[in-house]
Amino acid sequence: MPHNKTVPQVKGDFLLGNLSQMMANPFQALCDWQRDYGDLVRFRLATREFYLFSHPKLFEQALIKQSDIFVKIHNAGKPTGLALVLGQGLVTSQGDLWQRQRRLMRPVFQRSNITTLLPQIAMAGGNMLDRWRQLGEGAEVDLPREMMQLTLEVITQTMFSTSVLDKIEHIAPSLDTLLKYAAKSLLNPLTFPLYVPTPANQEFKRALGIIDEVIYGIIDQRRTASSAHNDLLDMLLKACDDSSGEKMTDRQVRDEVITIFSAGHETTANLLSWTLYLLARHPDVLAKLQRELDGLPQGKIPNAEDLQQLVYTRAVLNESMRFRPPAGILVRKVSRDTEVDGYSLKSGRLAIFSIFNLHHHADFWPQPEQFDPERFLMPENRRFSFMPFGTGERICIANHFALLESQLLLSMIVQHCDLQLLRTDEVEIELAVTLGPKGGVPARIRWR
Repeated sequence: MPHNKTVPQVKGDFLLGNLSQMMANPFQALCDWQRDYGDLVRFRLATREFYLFSHPKLFEQALIKQSDIFVKIHNAGKPTGLALVLGQGLVTSQGDLWQRQRRLMRPVFQRSNITTLLPQIAMAGGNMLDRWRQLGEGAEVDLPREMMQLTLEVITQTMFSTSVLDKIEHIAPSLDTLLKYAAKSLLNPLTFPLYVPTPANQEFKRALGIIDEVIYGIIDQRRTASSAHNDLLDMLLKACDDSSGEKMTDRQVRDEVITIFSAGHETTANLLSWTLYLLARHPDVLAKLQRELDGLPQGKIPNAEDLQQLVYTRAVLNESMRFRPPAGILVRKVSRDTEVDGYSLKSGRLAIFSIFNLHHHADFWPQPEQFDPERFLMPENRRFSFMPFGTGERICIANHFALLESQLLLSMIVQHCDLQLLRTDEVEIELAVTLGPKGGVPARIRWR
């Protein structure tokens, strides 16, 4: 293997590097740079240096074989990215704290426990369908908004035994503000520190205050409850440190709750939104999915055994996650000088692993720009070429929960509804930590 190869550098401005391209459209920039420069490239955003990874072999070498070198961004000092919102929650923490918290939460997300939550997921889906029926035949809805509300209800009911639908008008725009600000803070080092009262900083603080009020309200309500709920929140509040016997502080509980609260519904809402959008644009795929679901007894909500048999439904979801991965990127910091595939990488730089580029790599996916669930009906080894939930020890802890939830809710919606898109043009992709539909997806409800 050749050593000390030079990582291709994206051409840019002398002072700001590639910042203008990134700020104009971060999603498109990452796609263009992979197409024009290759599977490992280097770019600069003002004072901050990045590497962009887009190949399965490079993912494996960095995230698996060198996971001790490609680490989560350390949040001491000035937090950036998701740490601004999630604090030291499971997604952003490191080391002993991360290991302890993941070990604590793992039982909640075991397959055997997840299936017991199906009735609560089905109830949330049924309530949404009932609300849609009350809107009348031909009612118009925005799919991302509806799916966000639905998955937020699922996560709060299953993990925290409560509902926040009465606060949804404040929660939805606040979460949107927080995620977009987090992404910008990571990708633009020229943003002002939070203590500077710019309009963007003030908006972020207001949004964070709204979400914190909701989260601390959930925690306070539980602390004063007279009975146990045996959910994730109970587990967090009862947990004790192995050595000291101390319980978590309110701040640590808050960080874990807001992590599950936000990450636990955002990606699933995007997955369902993209899937319903893609089905509406591909009537042949929709017809085949409907035929599979029509094989269930009329009106039956699928149970755990039924979901196992819905092979094409799972293939549709897998292809949707390949085609429009809800989590479009992973970000790590290079903690010391290293080498990947013969390329020398410098300590202190940030590495962006583009899951979108990976899922559209022509060397691994024939006709990658074609939406084709059939490809997931054939047994193939897709190790490192398909990773919608990440990989390695930091793979999403709730991946099985998200898949089961998505399969059940998608089944219920398609069983009862035909959704007609109100726009004929292709919906753009917006990168703000997750990959969401830009500008919404307006649709008309038709009942089957």
